Amino acid sequence: MSASASGWFVILLALVSANLPFVNQRLFAVIPLRQARKSLWLRLLELIVWYLVAGAAGFAVEASLGNAFPQGWQFYAITACMMLVFAFPGFTWQYLVKHRTA
Repeated sequence: MSASASGWFVILLALVSANLPFVNQRLFAVIPLRQARKSLWLRLLELIVWYLVAGAAGFAVEASLGNAFPQGWQFYAITACMMLVFAFPGFTWQYLVKHRTA
């Protein structure tokens, strides 16, 4: 995989994993829960786990292309903010859009 394609893969993975907690009512999109709706705190915890998964995938892709560069706290602060921006469409759909009930 080329460097450009792998970069786009990691960005697409982060975009999908950021919205995953908000578009379904299952834990990690697999485990059904007893209550009808997930709480916001559970969604945020799930978002943090998905951030770590996307970061690990990014590190693995970077390591497969060559040397993985050491990162400071600034990198993690920026990528965490980027994950929150990526999660905004799912958050908007879940909490700000009025859904019709039948």
